[in-house]
Amino acid sequence: PTQHSVKMMMQLGLRPDFLCCRGKEMLEDGVRKKLALFTSVPEQAIISLHDVSNIYRVPLMMVEQNLCGMLAQRLRLPKYRRHGLKYNAVPDLCELKNSKIFREWTELANSVDQPENDCTIAMVGKYCDQGDAYLSVVKALTHASIATKQRLKIEFIDSSELEGGDEETMARLLKCDGMVVPGGFGSRGFEGKINAIRKAREEKIPFLGICLGMQAAVIEYARSFGGMPTAHSAEFQKDLTEGKDDVVIFMPEGDRERMGGTMRLGARETILQDGSLARKLYGHERIMERHRHRYEVNPIYASKLEELGMKFVGKNTDASGERMEVIELDNDVHPYFVGAQFHPEFTSRPEKPNPLFLGLLEVVKKQKGFDASS
Repeated sequence: PTQHSVKMMMQLGLRPDFLCCRGKEMLEDGVRKKLALFTSVPEQAIISLHDVSNIYRVPLMMVEQNLCGMLAQRLRLPKYRRHGLKYNAVPDLCELKNSKIFREWTELANSVDQPENDCTIAMVGKYCDQGDAYLSVVKALTHASIATKQRLKIEFIDSSELEGGDEETMARLLKCDGMVVPGGFGSRGFEGKINAIRKAREEKIPFLGICLGMQAAVIEYARSFGGMPTAHSAEFQKDLTEGKDDVVIFMPEGDRERMGGTMRLGARETILQDGSLARKLYGHERIMERHRHRYEVNPIYASKLEELGMKFVGKNTDASGERMEVIELDNDVHPYFVGAQFHPEFTSRPEKPNPLFLGLLEVVKKQKGFDASS
């Protein structure tokens, strides 16, 4: 198939410089020579992409076969180019094997293969039947699990099933080591998220709420401790009484009449309160995180809820300075109860997990009796 594919490419006027061959086993020398003979691709430029223990070993495998050096020579990059040499005859021009990034990436790949414990995180949402709906959140959790050397399992919990008192679903939820309530739209399953958050708070389950998840956490707290049993979001209840139960409101600068372009989007700066858990996790007073929302926590209730124990430790730097960005409960009340109006999953990377996800997985590991700093 490889030879035929190259032949078809050449008929179209395309001549490959490299062949990256996917397969179960590593390419044997005889196969490489045969491919080189029938495709006119130099033998050294035929790269074996065979099965490895985890996906993070694939870049290491490419470096080991000098793909980076040959590619730099073929592209004639001024910093690395060696005059008079064919691209398939150059050494490791980029010297990646001796670099810090190569060592760190190798450690990352090794940690995936050598977890110290298992952990199960509940993903409470309503798009559980759509595999990619929460992909960014799943990847962010994966990055944090790698950093903390844990084997991650995601337990998808349909929040709609928690609205009717489904005992089996609730039992699955309570067996999990931590909980994430991600963002979403629409009223379906919202009360189920409220019920899940209440259980996380009462049972001391490490919790992270994102966007709507944070708003739900504030509403749950207002209902439970603020004497506001009808507290709700203006996104789902249009007849809320101002100053009584409108805990989450439409952003003042928003336009209800215009369709499209009404979201608060993109990277925005947040100021974190000194001494807060969020400040400790990020290590900075000011952070930049990406947003995607139309509704926000009503700032008129912030002082009342803070007196009752919910801390608003992150606020915006816009003109108002009253946009609630991060919430948390004190450590002596809950091991890890954090919510963010922004989407921390968008800035998570394999080699640098987002601090909020990392903090969640560190607490989970500590609760299981392992050293989270190992």
